[in-house]
Amino acid sequence: MLKYAMECIYCNNKKLYHLNSGQLKCSNCKKKFSVKKIEKDLKIIECFCNDLNINEVSKKLDINYVTVKKRYDLFRQLIASRLEDEFKDKTVIEYDEYIYLEKSKRDIKENIFDAQNFLTFHYDNKIYNLLMQNLNMYKNQFMDDGADEAYFKEFSKYMMCNKISKIQKKENLITRFWIFFEKSILKYKGVRHENFFYYLKEIEFKFNYSKEMQENFLIDFYKE
Repeated sequence: MLKYAMECIYCNNKKLYHLNSGQLKCSNCKKKFSVKKIEKDLKIIECFCNDLNINEVSKKLDINYVTVKKRYDLFRQLIASRLEDEFKDKTVIEYDEYIYLEKSKRDIKENIFDAQNFLTFHYDNKIYNLLMQNLNMYKNQFMDDGADEAYFKEFSKYMMCNKISKIQKKENLITRFWIFFEKSILKYKGVRHENFFYYLKEIEFKFNYSKEMQENFLIDFYKE
């Protein structure tokens, strides 16, 4: 990390000016930056790639919770954008459907509307996930029509058949991702519906890339 005190993070120029504000200014691209801020952000990137949650990072680095959360939210947005762009025009080898519902919710029939449904694609020895429309938007309609019981029975049968078919399948990249996903999602201890897409993309990102590649990607975006 000390190299950022020796060269510009944007153009790698080694001639820098020290400003009264404590920042450095590049003689080439004229951009200003703070070494302390950069070092802080690089530490947060490292923690993110090591799967530390926001509370753990806040305590470990002695940084405000809100500051860490903003960085994590930004990382997830950048990751989602990168993965969407990367998948464009790629040849799909195979794909399959996955339905996810937290274990704590599986015994209460009304919770079936909270299930997340996504398609998992295998391409170029990588995984891409397409999140499908959530059923929660139809919950009130089914409850008001009294159709929730019938729907629950049909959905339960589908879930069971879906589970059996997946168990019987030989292991492949898609099934390995699902196992990785189920283990990874547990550390969040509940994800809001509106945020699920970004957590799914984070897990996809960490499945596809090594920690070193993850860090390099986020650092490169930080420097842009």
